[in-house]
Amino acid sequence: MESPAPSRASYDAVIVGGGHNGLVAAAYLARAGRSVLVLERLPATGGAAVSTRPFAGVEARLSRYSYLVSLLPDKIVRELGLRFAVRRRDVSSYTPAVRGGRPTGLLVGGGEDRTRASFEALTGSDREYEAWRGFYGRTARAARRIFPTLTEPLPARAELRARVDDEDTWRMLFEEPVGAAVEEHFADDLVRGVVLTDALIGTFADAHDPSLVQNRCFLYHVIGGGTGDWNVPVGGMGALTDALADAARAAGAEFATGHEATAVATDGERAEVSFRTDAGEGTVGARHVLVGASPQALAALLGEADPEPAEGAQLKVNMLLTRLPRLRDTSVDPREAFAGTFHVAEGYEQLATAHREAAAGRLPGAPPSEIYCHSLTDPSILGADLAARGHQTLTLFGLHAPARLFARDNDAARAALLDATLAELDAHLAEPLADCLATDADGRPCIEAKTPLDLERELRLPGGHIFHRDLSFPYAEEGGGRWGVATRHANVLLCGAGAVRGGGVSGVPGHNAAMAVLGR
Repeated sequence: MESPAPSRASYDAVIVGGGHNGLVAAAYLARAGRSVLVLERLPATGGAAVSTRPFAGVEARLSRYSYLVSLLPDKIVRELGLRFAVRRRDVSSYTPAVRGGRPTGLLVGGGEDRTRASFEALTGSDREYEAWRGFYGRTARAARRIFPTLTEPLPARAELRARVDDEDTWRMLFEEPVGAAVEEHFADDLVRGVVLTDALIGTFADAHDPSLVQNRCFLYHVIGGGTGDWNVPVGGMGALTDALADAARAAGAEFATGHEATAVATDGERAEVSFRTDAGEGTVGARHVLVGASPQALAALLGEADPEPAEGAQLKVNMLLTRLPRLRDTSVDPREAFAGTFHVAEGYEQLATAHREAAAGRLPGAPPSEIYCHSLTDPSILGADLAARGHQTLTLFGLHAPARLFARDNDAARAALLDATLAELDAHLAEPLADCLATDADGRPCIEAKTPLDLERELRLPGGHIFHRDLSFPYAEEGGGRWGVATRHANVLLCGAGAVRGGGVSGVPGHNAAMAVLGR
């Protein structure tokens, strides 16, 4: 289904892609009085930040792709007047373990006393807890200094270093592989693994990768909001993109869904964007073109050489349960354990082993993953009947699952990895997860899994990479211009996740591209 054709022959700004970053840019530019057209290939806007009902006949609106919010600045929500809210999770994480043949685990959350007691029960002393407090105290101080810069012109490296104002923290975040800091501060394998996971979400790397791609991922995970908190979007991710679309439309932006951009021609001052629909082809003029798609898509639109290939490395699984499963560790209520991030097979050595296996072309024998239950924090995503009957959602994000592992037979590899991932979870449950799965209107279990190749096919994420390409440090390097969104064409900007300071659900590249257009 497509919307009507563009109403004008030319606009101040044509935005290619109606994902959350494109919508942020559209709202800012339209509110500044610019004429704006958003071209979106799919029947609706939202991109990867959408809420859908994936299970036939079941009233559960799940955040199907992206699912948590950390990097979205309050500044954007406030300035655009968005009717959107997030909720903080009382529990940060729970990691089950077996020590001395006994099921146990590490609970981070529920107050300082509860967290300290959990560390002591797991490790036998308070050493690891004090190390945890010191380590995350340092990252929190860095977060307060770095996060506000994301919506400012790009600082020089030396300027950002001076703002961090702590040489040891700068070294561990920006100069040495994060594995060195993890091993320096922590002794317990499980605690080390919990810390390292923030460096691996959507990033295929070892703790000691000399490229520091894992450090860049870790940095963005610990600076979000100036606190590092990962929050639950009320109403699901679609509530954010719906609010952004409403704000852009209210300001006068025009939307053309079902319109796929096919080419951009520019002389640096004026541009022409070609598009196609089910009904035919067309063109529209623009003073500026902002591309919310990937750098690979931008290169294709301009007829230029592809940038370096990207590769995603995750398994995304959505589930609906009739109840939360009971745990082997009876000291923790499942409603606590699944309210935060539930880590599975994410000990430090387990993560290293899984990476080695995947790098060698094999599915990990013990696939690492993390899980959380959106509906515990925000039951509004469930229909009233499901909520009354105690149903819950589970979102699972599997690590170290690079696209290359699925190239030969995506369906078979997906099924094998899903089975192995759930088996690792079942090892810590007092009942099989399968016994808790709800069924849809056709009697099928309410579970769906997405590999990187699935995400590439459905969302055109290059190689299924959720950040479009490897993340960059948030300071000025070659290219990117003053705001980190420039291309070699003065009036064509990259406003998607592949921009400098892109990645995650932040709206930062959209904001920064709009500021570049407005000359602010």
